Amino acid sequence: MLDLHRLRLLRELSRRGTLAAVAKALSYTPSAISQQLTRLEEEVGVPLREQVGRKVRLTAQGEILVAHTEAVLERLERAESELAASMTELTGTLRIAAFQTTMLSLVPEALSGLRRAHPRLRVEVTQAEPEEALPLLLTRDFDLVIGEEYPHDPEPRPVEVEQEDLVEDVIRLACPRTFTDAEVVGTESAVPGLGAEPRPLPADPGEADPAAMLRSAATLPWIMEPPRNAARRWALALCRDAGFEPDVRIVTADALTCLRFVEQGHGVALISDLVWAAREPTVPLYPLPQPWGRRRLFTAARRGSGAHPAVRACRDALCAAAKATPIRSMPA
Repeated sequence: MLDLHRLRLLRELSRRGTLAAVAKALSYTPSAISQQLTRLEEEVGVPLREQVGRKVRLTAQGEILVAHTEAVLERLERAESELAASMTELTGTLRIAAFQTTMLSLVPEALSGLRRAHPRLRVEVTQAEPEEALPLLLTRDFDLVIGEEYPHDPEPRPVEVEQEDLVEDVIRLACPRTFTDAEVVGTESAVPGLGAEPRPLPADPGEADPAAMLRSAATLPWIMEPPRNAARRWALALCRDAGFEPDVRIVTADALTCLRFVEQGHGVALISDLVWAAREPTVPLYPLPQPWGRRRLFTAARRGSGAHPAVRACRDALCAAAKATPIRSMPA
């Protein structure tokens, strides 16, 4: 009979790539991990790992074992879910990963709802980008991850993960108040102070043609997320679809920092409506051409754990928070 604990260690090694990473995650020493995996190899009678540079790669036989381990662990997830569902009160710990705009808007309201409904449930929340958090879901560092998917930029959906739609989030072009009417529609000067007299933006941004407004921003300085993340890929694709390469002057992954630069007149940016969940907009907001202006937010859990009462309760609380979150347009 193969030892499940050792199989878990092998699975962790397949995910994390080094004995040191497995040891750090599980609070063991690398030598202890190595000893347990050596015993597993003795049990099956074949090598299960091989050194490749600084990392460890599983052999074909190791990959076979991990595939079966995934199936066993999924059944155990289902067993834990059914066991928790049989209890009269929800207890234990739920570990959530969420990115910044949801931390500013949906997560606090959801936590309040969970605290009222399930006071004995301990909820731990970590701010993390989906690119970082989703792999850690599979290594059991998190139990639930809030993720995002942008138009024309589909993300991989591992079979080991169950996704559930949360909310459709609108993203708009945010412009400083100091950019002029003429500048927004594409005159020679793009920034106030460089030969243009600042005047108010169009009285009603909602009446502007989205495609024309986006093209008019081609000459303006831009504030964007760091290269290679999902938001930056989407933003570049959006601008290129409109026929221009954005002049990126400021790079930040922090939504509030980005907003501050827009407020101070240093560039335009693409800002989620969720940023305004607890405040009135402070800058004019222009709609984007569809379907570019909407991203899909979802929750992800390990396959088999979606029916766990704590996961279900958190998903319901997040959905309730999304429905209760007021999204405001920029007043004229």
